[in-house]
Amino acid sequence: MSSALPSYDEAAAQVAAYVGQLVHMRPVVERVDLGRALGRVLARPLHADRDQPPFARSTRDGFACRAAEASAHMPLTIAGTTRAGEPPAGELPAGAAREIMTGAPVPPGVDAVVMLEHVEMSNGQIRLDPKRTIAVGENIVSQGAQARKGDELLPVGTVITPAQVALAAACGHSALEVFARPRVAILSTGDEIVTIKSTPAPGQIRNSNGPMLAALVVAMGGEPWVLPNAPDNPQALDTALAQATEADLLVVTGGVSAGKFDLVEPALARVGAHFHFTGVRIQPGKPLVFGEIPRHRDAAVTAAGRSPIAPHALPFFGLPGNPVSSAVTFLLFAAPVLASLAGSVESAPRFALAQLAQGPQRHLKSDLTRFLPARCTFGTAGEMPEVALVSWQGSGDLAAMARSNCFLVLPEQSHPVPGAVVRILLI
Repeated sequence: MSSALPSYDEAAAQVAAYVGQLVHMRPVVERVDLGRALGRVLARPLHADRDQPPFARSTRDGFACRAAEASAHMPLTIAGTTRAGEPPAGELPAGAAREIMTGAPVPPGVDAVVMLEHVEMSNGQIRLDPKRTIAVGENIVSQGAQARKGDELLPVGTVITPAQVALAAACGHSALEVFARPRVAILSTGDEIVTIKSTPAPGQIRNSNGPMLAALVVAMGGEPWVLPNAPDNPQALDTALAQATEADLLVVTGGVSAGKFDLVEPALARVGAHFHFTGVRIQPGKPLVFGEIPRHRDAAVTAAGRSPIAPHALPFFGLPGNPVSSAVTFLLFAAPVLASLAGSVESAPRFALAQLAQGPQRHLKSDLTRFLPARCTFGTAGEMPEVALVSWQGSGDLAAMARSNCFLVLPEQSHPVPGAVVRILLI
């Protein structure tokens, strides 16, 4: 490995290549009720059980008619009413229209629906507004226009969102087959770390990274396994790493810099870790470590009994201990690996474009890609989102991160000015 640190793009490409190798390693499949499927990853394709929609239906409250008759502005006799949930009426007579509600099936012989507010009604007849015409097919969705019976609607690897829940329900699925969640071991390190319920002594801090990373793991489709904090001594780290080999992914926070008490890399080396990179040209998060720990046969057998995946090597990330650094590096690098282990086909970090409201107040070095806490305001339709930096005091500033909903991305050699279009990393 070259001593030169990779750029963000180079490190991201290495992680993407690794993710590509995980595609064949699918977790076990389990069946869950539809109400518990949100955020899970589909393990079997979802097919249409009938045409979608199953009948030609109206998209407006109005009158079902023939477009040529309505556009001629001739009076049309109102021939009954069809509500949503009722079966289709009989053939529409010539010179007639049928009152119809949104979602109701259109009767045979109908090729358009005029909106209620576009007609004049009197003496049981309607007439289209003289200033308007209507086209064939207007305000009607044809049977099977969205999908035909048997069509694949959702492929394997789809992350279930509310939209997919609705589609599954429409197809009669009260339960779905999904991949089991990958188990993610989370190990916080450092003599200064105490539990949440503890009263910190001078020089100590409560463990915020463990709960934060556990929440991120859940949000990304994994099952968090928070290990007891490991103090800064080799024996404790060796014990913790031996325990973590039963997971599908290991995330360690703290102890990955080059200081006297940064002992994580030597501990990983003692268990035979292969390092893909040890540092990236980003801020915050420069000391990030990525690699794999080989599983010995006994450990692999044990892991296979507790893990939905249990590959022959355990992927790991050593994240910096400062919480903003830890969050950024997880989102950029660990989350894509976790998504792939979960069976998702959507594994890349989520970036978006926004207009910069205010640039950095001071000149920043240009040899690093920076991810700065920011808040994006999502405007009305047609307006580009606007992003502004959140005032922060470095990568240990949890309050600043809690006020943020994204990170402003400043690539190497970039010095954007207010009004520039920039990238943001969504949290």
